Amino acid sequence: MTDGRPCKVFNFTRQKSYGVVVSSLDNLKKKGCEFLGVSPSGPVTVVLESDGTIVEDQAYFLCLPFNTKFMLLHDKETWAPARKIDGGTAWMARESVVLEADVVDSNIIEAPWWNLALQLKQDLTSIILMSEGDLQSLVQAPCSELASALGFQEKKTEDLQVTLQSVLDRREEERQSKELLQLYLKAVENEDRQQGATSPSSQDGAGDEDMLDGLEVDSASEFMSRTLMVLKGKTSPETRLSTEDLQAVVSRGLEAMQQVLGWDAGRTAALLQACEAELSTRLQQIQAMQSISGTQQDGSKHGEGAGTATQGSS
Repeated sequence: MTDGRPCKVFNFTRQKSYGVVVSSLDNLKKKGCEFLGVSPSGPVTVVLESDGTIVEDQAYFLCLPFNTKFMLLHDKETWAPARKIDGGTAWMARESVVLEADVVDSNIIEAPWWNLALQLKQDLTSIILMSEGDLQSLVQAPCSELASALGFQEKKTEDLQVTLQSVLDRREEERQSKELLQLYLKAVENEDRQQGATSPSSQDGAGDEDMLDGLEVDSASEFMSRTLMVLKGKTSPETRLSTEDLQAVVSRGLEAMQQVLGWDAGRTAALLQACEAELSTRLQQIQAMQSISGTQQDGSKHGEGAGTATQGSS
Protein backbone atom coordinates (compact mmCIF):
# COMPACT_ATOMS: atom_id res chain seq x y z
CA MET A 1 0.00 0.00 0.00
CA THR A 2 1.30 3.47 -0.95
CA ASP A 3 2.40 5.62 1.97
CA GLY A 4 0.35 8.70 2.75
CA ARG A 5 1.43 11.94 1.09
CA PRO A 6 0.90 15.33 2.81
CA CYS A 7 -0.61 17.99 0.55
CA LYS A 8 -2.90 21.00 0.64
CA VAL A 9 -6.33 21.39 -1.01
CA PHE A 10 -8.04 24.67 -1.94
CA ASN A 11 -11.48 25.57 -3.24
CA PHE A 12 -11.66 27.61 -6.45
CA THR A 13 -11.84 30.98 -4.61
CA ARG A 14 -8.87 30.07 -2.37
CA GLN A 15 -10.91 31.12 0.64
CA LYS A 16 -10.76 27.61 2.08
CA SER A 17 -7.64 25.47 2.36
CA TYR A 18 -6.86 22.32 4.31
CA GLY A 19 -3.85 20.08 4.86
CA VAL A 20 -4.56 16.40 4.19
CA VAL A 21 -2.60 13.16 3.97
CA VAL A 22 -3.71 10.89 1.12
CA SER A 23 -2.46 7.76 -0.56
CA SER A 24 -3.90 8.23 -4.06
CA LEU A 25 -5.52 10.71 -6.42
CA ASP A 26 -8.98 9.27 -5.76
CA ASN A 27 -8.33 9.51 -2.04
CA LEU A 28 -7.39 13.19 -2.53
CA LYS A 29 -10.70 13.87 -4.31
CA LYS A 30 -12.70 12.12 -1.59
CA LYS A 31 -10.97 13.75 1.37
CA GLY A 32 -10.77 17.14 -0.32
CA CYS A 33 -14.52 17.16 -1.00
CA GLU A 34 -15.24 16.26 2.64
CA PHE A 35 -13.07 19.06 4.02
CA LEU A 36 -14.26 21.69 1.50
CA GLY A 37 -17.93 20.78 1.90
CA VAL A 38 -18.34 19.73 -1.75
CA SER A 39 -20.59 16.87 -2.81
CA PRO A 40 -18.34 13.96 -3.94
CA SER A 41 -21.14 12.61 -6.16
CA GLY A 42 -20.61 15.33 -8.79
CA PRO A 43 -17.69 15.60 -11.20
CA VAL A 44 -14.55 16.90 -9.48
CA THR A 45 -11.39 18.01 -11.30
CA VAL A 46 -8.02 18.20 -9.54
CA VAL A 47 -5.58 20.89 -10.76
CA LEU A 48 -2.36 22.35 -9.46
CA GLU A 49 -3.13 25.52 -7.50
CA SER A 50 -0.05 27.26 -8.88
CA ASP A 51 -0.73 27.03 -12.63
CA GLY A 52 -3.99 25.11 -13.17
CA THR A 53 -2.41 21.93 -14.59
CA ILE A 54 -5.01 19.16 -14.58
CA VAL A 55 -3.93 16.10 -12.57
CA GLU A 56 -5.61 12.92 -13.83
CA ASP A 57 -2.80 10.36 -13.79
CA GLN A 58 -2.01 8.47 -10.59
CA ALA A 59 1.64 8.05 -11.54
CA TYR A 60 2.04 11.78 -12.13
CA PHE A 61 0.36 12.46 -8.79
CA LEU A 62 2.89 10.23 -7.01
CA CYS A 63 5.77 12.07 -8.71
CA LEU A 64 4.76 15.41 -7.23
CA PRO A 65 6.63 16.59 -4.11
CA PHE A 66 5.13 16.53 -0.65
CA ASN A 67 2.98 19.54 0.37
CA THR A 68 1.97 20.25 -3.22
CA LYS A 69 -1.02 22.60 -3.40
CA PHE A 70 -4.06 21.30 -5.28
CA MET A 71 -7.33 22.99 -6.21
CA LEU A 72 -10.60 21.01 -6.47
CA LEU A 73 -13.01 22.29 -9.14
CA HIS A 74 -16.68 21.34 -9.05
CA ASP A 75 -19.37 21.81 -11.73
CA LYS A 76 -18.64 25.03 -13.71
CA GLU A 77 -15.84 26.28 -11.47
CA THR A 78 -12.61 27.23 -13.27
CA TRP A 79 -9.02 27.81 -12.19
CA ALA A 80 -7.70 31.37 -12.18
CA PRO A 81 -4.37 32.74 -10.93
CA ALA A 82 -4.18 34.41 -7.54
CA ARG A 83 -4.00 38.15 -8.10
CA LYS A 84 -1.98 40.57 -6.02
CA ILE A 85 -3.49 44.02 -6.50
CA ASP A 86 -3.25 47.39 -4.84
CA GLY A 87 -6.04 49.05 -2.90
CA GLY A 88 -6.96 51.33 -5.79
CA THR A 89 -8.03 48.47 -8.06
CA ALA A 90 -8.83 45.76 -5.54
CA TRP A 91 -12.59 46.12 -5.89
CA MET A 92 -12.37 45.09 -9.54
CA ALA A 93 -10.77 41.71 -8.86
CA ARG A 94 -12.71 38.54 -9.63
CA GLU A 95 -10.60 36.19 -7.55
CA SER A 96 -10.00 36.17 -3.83
CA VAL A 97 -6.42 37.33 -3.41
CA VAL A 98 -3.85 35.43 -1.37
CA LEU A 99 -1.34 37.12 0.90
CA GLU A 100 1.96 35.26 0.47
CA ALA A 101 4.41 34.97 3.34
CA ASP A 102 7.02 37.15 1.65
CA VAL A 103 4.61 40.02 0.95
CA VAL A 104 4.68 42.45 3.84
CA ASP A 105 3.66 45.91 2.73
CA SER A 106 1.07 45.09 0.01
CA ASN A 107 -2.43 46.37 0.54
CA ILE A 108 -4.40 43.34 -0.69
CA ILE A 109 -8.17 42.90 -0.42
CA GLU A 110 -10.77 40.90 -2.28
CA ALA A 111 -13.65 42.23 -4.33
CA PRO A 112 -16.33 43.31 -1.80
CA TRP A 113 -19.15 41.80 -3.86
CA TRP A 114 -17.57 38.37 -4.41
CA ASN A 115 -18.85 36.66 -1.24
CA LEU A 116 -22.25 38.30 -1.76
CA ALA A 117 -22.40 36.82 -5.27
CA LEU A 118 -21.63 33.35 -3.89
CA GLN A 119 -24.38 33.86 -1.31
CA LEU A 120 -26.87 34.80 -4.04
CA LYS A 121 -25.82 31.77 -6.08
CA GLN A 122 -26.92 29.56 -3.19
CA ASP A 123 -30.16 31.43 -2.42
CA LEU A 124 -31.52 34.37 -4.42
CA THR A 125 -34.04 35.23 -1.70
CA SER A 126 -31.14 36.31 0.54
CA ILE A 127 -31.50 39.65 -1.29
CA ILE A 128 -34.18 40.52 1.27
CA LEU A 129 -31.71 40.27 4.16
CA MET A 130 -28.85 42.20 2.54
CA SER A 131 -27.94 45.68 3.68
CA GLU A 132 -28.13 48.64 1.33
CA GLY A 133 -24.33 48.71 1.18
CA ASP A 134 -24.26 45.06 0.07
CA LEU A 135 -26.88 45.68 -2.61
CA GLN A 136 -25.00 48.73 -3.86
CA SER A 137 -21.81 46.65 -4.17
CA LEU A 138 -23.61 44.10 -6.35
CA VAL A 139 -25.20 46.82 -8.50
CA GLN A 140 -21.80 48.45 -9.11
CA ALA A 141 -19.96 45.17 -9.76
CA PRO A 142 -18.75 44.61 -13.36
CA CYS A 143 -21.57 42.75 -15.08
CA SER A 144 -19.36 40.19 -16.85
CA GLU A 145 -17.46 39.30 -13.66
CA LEU A 146 -20.64 39.11 -11.60
CA ALA A 147 -22.16 36.83 -14.26
CA SER A 148 -19.15 34.55 -14.02
CA ALA A 149 -19.40 34.39 -10.21
CA LEU A 150 -23.13 33.63 -10.33
CA GLY A 151 -22.94 31.24 -13.27
CA PHE A 152 -25.53 33.38 -15.13
CA GLN A 153 -25.66 34.72 -18.66
CA GLU A 154 -24.80 38.43 -18.86
CA LYS A 155 -28.35 39.40 -19.90
CA LYS A 156 -29.78 37.63 -16.84
CA THR A 157 -27.16 39.32 -14.66
CA GLU A 158 -28.09 42.74 -16.08
CA ASP A 159 -31.74 42.04 -15.21
CA LEU A 160 -30.68 41.02 -11.68
CA GLN A 161 -28.74 44.27 -11.19
CA VAL A 162 -31.78 46.25 -12.36
CA THR A 163 -33.89 44.35 -9.81
CA LEU A 164 -31.37 45.06 -7.05
CA GLN A 165 -31.45 48.77 -7.93
CA SER A 166 -35.26 48.63 -7.68
CA VAL A 167 -34.95 47.12 -4.20
CA LEU A 168 -32.62 49.97 -3.22
CA ASP A 169 -35.04 52.56 -4.61
CA ARG A 170 -37.93 50.94 -2.76
CA ARG A 171 -36.05 51.02 0.54
CA GLU A 172 -35.22 54.68 0.03
CA GLU A 173 -38.90 55.45 -0.61
CA GLU A 174 -39.89 53.53 2.52
CA ARG A 175 -37.33 55.40 4.60
CA GLN A 176 -38.57 58.75 3.34
CA SER A 177 -42.16 57.70 4.03
CA LYS A 178 -41.26 56.71 7.59
CA GLU A 179 -39.53 60.04 8.15
CA LEU A 180 -42.56 61.92 6.87
CA LEU A 181 -44.83 59.83 9.05
CA GLN A 182 -42.74 60.57 12.12
CA LEU A 183 -42.88 64.30 11.38
CA TYR A 184 -46.65 64.08 10.84
CA LEU A 185 -47.26 62.19 14.08
CA LYS A 186 -45.06 64.62 15.98
CA ALA A 187 -47.01 67.56 14.59
CA VAL A 188 -50.33 65.90 15.51
CA GLU A 189 -49.13 65.16 19.04
CA ASN A 190 -47.96 68.76 19.50
CA GLU A 191 -51.31 70.03 18.24
CA ASP A 192 -53.22 67.72 20.60
CA ARG A 193 -51.01 68.78 23.49
CA GLN A 194 -51.69 72.44 22.77
CA GLN A 195 -55.43 71.85 22.52
CA GLY A 196 -55.37 69.87 25.77
CA ALA A 197 -53.62 72.74 27.52
CA THR A 198 -56.21 75.32 26.41
CA SER A 199 -59.39 73.21 26.74
CA PRO A 200 -61.02 72.16 30.05
CA SER A 201 -60.19 68.64 31.19
CA SER A 202 -62.70 65.95 30.30
CA GLN A 203 -65.21 65.01 32.95
CA ASP A 204 -63.95 62.21 35.25
CA GLY A 205 -60.82 61.92 33.10
CA ALA A 206 -62.70 60.28 30.23
CA GLY A 207 -60.62 59.69 27.15
CA ASP A 208 -57.26 59.73 28.97
CA GLU A 209 -56.68 56.06 28.23
CA ASP A 210 -57.10 56.68 24.48
CA MET A 211 -54.39 59.38 24.38
CA LEU A 212 -51.37 57.34 25.52
CA ASP A 213 -49.01 58.27 22.69
CA GLY A 214 -51.55 57.16 20.10
CA LEU A 215 -51.04 53.48 20.96
CA GLU A 216 -54.45 52.75 22.50
CA VAL A 217 -57.23 51.07 20.54
CA ASP A 218 -60.20 53.23 19.60
CA SER A 219 -63.20 51.51 21.20
CA ALA A 220 -65.62 52.41 18.40
CA SER A 221 -63.52 51.44 15.37
CA GLU A 222 -61.12 48.92 16.97
CA PHE A 223 -58.24 50.64 15.10
CA MET A 224 -55.11 51.95 16.79
CA SER A 225 -55.30 55.70 17.36
CA ARG A 226 -52.14 56.21 15.29
CA THR A 227 -53.63 54.13 12.48
CA LEU A 228 -56.59 56.51 12.39
CA MET A 229 -54.22 59.47 12.34
CA VAL A 230 -52.40 58.03 9.35
CA LEU A 231 -55.64 57.21 7.51
CA LYS A 232 -56.78 60.80 7.89
CA GLY A 233 -53.45 62.13 6.64
CA LYS A 234 -53.35 64.14 3.44
CA THR A 235 -50.48 62.46 1.58
CA SER A 236 -50.71 58.79 0.45
CA PRO A 237 -51.73 57.28 3.81
CA GLU A 238 -51.83 53.78 2.26
CA THR A 239 -48.02 53.78 1.88
CA ARG A 240 -47.58 54.52 5.58
CA LEU A 241 -49.59 51.58 6.90
CA SER A 242 -48.35 48.08 7.64
CA THR A 243 -49.63 45.20 5.53
CA GLU A 244 -51.71 44.02 8.49
CA ASP A 245 -53.37 47.44 8.81
CA LEU A 246 -54.05 47.55 5.07
CA GLN A 247 -55.77 44.17 5.24
CA ALA A 248 -57.87 45.36 8.16
CA VAL A 249 -58.95 48.52 6.32
CA VAL A 250 -59.82 46.69 3.09
CA SER A 251 -61.76 43.97 4.92
CA ARG A 252 -63.98 46.56 6.70
CA GLY A 253 -65.60 47.74 3.47
CA LEU A 254 -66.96 51.11 2.36
CA GLU A 255 -69.82 51.66 4.80
CA ALA A 256 -67.87 50.65 7.90
CA MET A 257 -64.92 52.87 6.98
CA GLN A 258 -67.28 55.80 6.32
CA GLN A 259 -68.48 55.55 9.89
CA VAL A 260 -64.93 55.17 11.25
CA LEU A 261 -63.53 58.16 9.34
CA GLY A 262 -66.65 60.31 9.18
CA TRP A 263 -66.12 60.95 5.46
CA ASP A 264 -68.44 60.95 2.47
CA ALA A 265 -68.68 57.90 0.20
CA GLY A 266 -66.49 59.28 -2.60
CA ARG A 267 -63.55 60.20 -0.40
CA THR A 268 -63.76 56.93 1.54
CA ALA A 269 -63.98 54.87 -1.69
CA ALA A 270 -60.86 56.58 -3.05
CA LEU A 271 -58.93 55.74 0.11
CA LEU A 272 -60.08 52.10 0.02
CA GLN A 273 -59.09 51.81 -3.63
CA ALA A 274 -55.61 53.15 -2.86
CA CYS A 275 -55.26 50.72 0.07
CA GLU A 276 -56.33 47.79 -2.11
CA ALA A 277 -53.79 48.73 -4.80
CA GLU A 278 -50.96 49.07 -2.24
CA LEU A 279 -51.88 45.74 -0.62
CA SER A 280 -51.97 44.03 -4.03
CA THR A 281 -48.52 45.41 -4.89
CA ARG A 282 -47.01 44.12 -1.65
CA LEU A 283 -48.57 40.66 -2.09
CA GLN A 284 -47.23 40.48 -5.67
CA GLN A 285 -43.72 41.29 -4.42
CA ILE A 286 -43.95 38.50 -1.85
CA GLN A 287 -45.20 36.04 -4.48
CA ALA A 288 -42.42 37.10 -6.86
CA MET A 289 -39.72 36.40 -4.28
CA GLN A 290 -41.32 33.04 -3.43
CA SER A 291 -41.40 32.21 -7.14
CA ILE A 292 -37.70 33.11 -7.52
CA SER A 293 -36.85 30.88 -4.58
CA GLY A 294 -38.94 27.98 -5.94
CA THR A 295 -37.44 28.30 -9.42
CA GLN A 296 -33.91 28.30 -8.03
CA GLN A 297 -34.59 25.22 -5.90
CA ASP A 298 -36.12 23.38 -8.86
CA GLY A 299 -33.13 24.32 -11.01
CA SER A 300 -30.74 22.99 -8.38
CA LYS A 301 -32.64 19.70 -8.21
CA HIS A 302 -32.63 19.34 -12.01
CA GLY A 303 -28.90 20.14 -12.08
CA GLU A 304 -28.16 17.45 -9.49
CA GLY A 305 -30.33 14.96 -11.36
CA ALA A 306 -28.56 15.72 -14.64
CA GLY A 307 -25.16 15.28 -13.00
CA THR A 308 -26.19 11.89 -11.57
CA ALA A 309 -27.55 10.75 -14.93
CA THR A 310 -24.33 11.77 -16.71
CA GLN A 311 -22.23 9.96 -14.17
CA GLY A 312 -24.38 6.83 -14.47
CA SER A 313 -24.01 6.76 -18.26
CA SER A 314 -20.24 7.13 -18.19
